[in-house]
Amino acid sequence: MSSPQIIISGVVVQGHQVASGKGAGSPYPAGTIEMQRPFFKHLGLDISECFDGTLNVQLPVCAFRILKPTFCFENLHWAKGFNQETFSLVKCQIKFQVQQFDAWVYYPHPETKTQHFQQQNIIEILAPPIVNIHYGDNVTLMFNSDTIEFDES
Repeated sequence: MSSPQIIISGVVVQGHQVASGKGAGSPYPAGTIEMQRPFFKHLGLDISECFDGTLNVQLPVCAFRILKPTFCFENLHWAKGFNQETFSLVKCQIKFQVQQFDAWVYYPHPETKTQHFQQQNIIEILAPPIVNIHYGDNVTLMFNSDTIEFDES
């Protein structure tokens, strides 16, 4: 028996651009996703089809909480000179216009990060390259209800 789905819409917003390496002053010129990709693959998650950055989606909620990650990589040391980080990833789907893609919630645990915190209502998504998507565009995200919950209050 599969879990009921949660469907939530949000707006693509600009992030810190550290995941893609395009942010001014980013300590990771190649971007964090490109650097983390081989570590994730070694631990069982192949994100080679995903864009080298994240889509930041602002949701009409106060916060979200991951209940049951598809993958959780604890204390991963992926960059010299930086602390270990813990990452949770949750399988999801993203719909933009008439296209739908398999994707991942990318959640670096704030307690293990030293900088670049996200607002609690912004979720980062790893997805394949999506043609013609821009800041301000609406997207729909779909999750199994046992993996994530949203706090609307």
